[in-house]
Amino acid sequence: MPAPLFQSEISSLPLVHRGKVRDMYAVGDQHLLIVTTDRLSAFDVILPRPIPGKGEVLTALTEFWLTRFSDLVPNQRAPGMRLEDWLKPEERAALVGRAVIVRKLKAIPVECVARGYLIGSGWKDYQKTGTVCGIRLPEGLRMADRLPTPIFTPADKAPVGQHDENISFEDVVSRLGTDLANQLRDLTLEIYDRAARYALERGIIVADTKFEFGLDDDGRVHLIDEVLTPDSSRFWPADTWQPGISPPSFDKQIVRDWLEAQPWDKKPPGPYLPDIIAERTADRYAEARRRLTAD
Repeated sequence: MPAPLFQSEISSLPLVHRGKVRDMYAVGDQHLLIVTTDRLSAFDVILPRPIPGKGEVLTALTEFWLTRFSDLVPNQRAPGMRLEDWLKPEERAALVGRAVIVRKLKAIPVECVARGYLIGSGWKDYQKTGTVCGIRLPEGLRMADRLPTPIFTPADKAPVGQHDENISFEDVVSRLGTDLANQLRDLTLEIYDRAARYALERGIIVADTKFEFGLDDDGRVHLIDEVLTPDSSRFWPADTWQPGISPPSFDKQIVRDWLEAQPWDKKPPGPYLPDIIAERTADRYAEARRRLTAD
C-alpha cells in the first residue's frame, strides 16, 4: 500500500481550501481539483496520524454512488477534464485514486441528512423531546431502533472545528424557499432508500447519512462532495445489529473509542494513534468498500 497522504502539495494549481479531509485547488475558473487525503478527524479535531488508504476508499465509494444515482440527479463530475492536462507527472503520482476534477457549483449551505435508525444526535434529541429535528416519533423507541419510515433531518453546515447543528425542515424552507427545500428533502430520502436497500443486500445497514448539494448557473440541483462513505454515513454490519445497543460500525468508531479512554481534552492537537488502532481503522474502511463495490 502507498504511503498515507496527510496533506497534498501541488504547485501547478492555486490552493482554494483545506478541509478536515479534502484539499481543493482551482482548475481554471469553472472547475476544482479535489484531493481526498488520509486525514482523520474525531470530535472535530484533525488527528496528527493519517489512516492508510482512507482517501482512496472515500474517492472510490463516492464515484461508485455518483454513477449509481446519475439517473436521479446530476452530479459534480466533469467528464473530459483530465488530471494529466493540469498536473505535473510527479504531482499526479502522489494522487492516484484520490484526486478528481469537478465542476465548480454553488454549494447549498444545508447538510441534508437521512436517518433510518435512531442513533447519535437523533437518539439524544429523542430522549429529551421525543422528536428529531421537530419530527415527532413514536414513544418507546430504543437506541439503534429502525424508524417506521426514514426521516429527513437537516443540519446547519458548520465551519471546520465546530459541530453541525440540527435544524427543522421549516428552517430549511425559510432559508431556501419551499420548492428547493422540498426538492432537497425528496432527493435525500430517495437516494437514501435506494442506497440502504442495495447495501442491506451486501450485509451493511446504512443507519444514517448526509448529502451535500449544489446549484449550477441555471439553478439545477447537483449532488456534490462525498456520497455514502464511512465518513459521511453510519454503516453497521447487518448480522450484529441489535436494538438497544450502539452497533459496531465501518468507520472511525475504533478511533473514537480509543480517544475516549485517553487523558485528552478534545482540543488540538489530538493524540497520535498507535499502530494497531490505525491499522484496524484502515481495515474497516477497506471492508466497507469491498462489500459495497464488489460484483
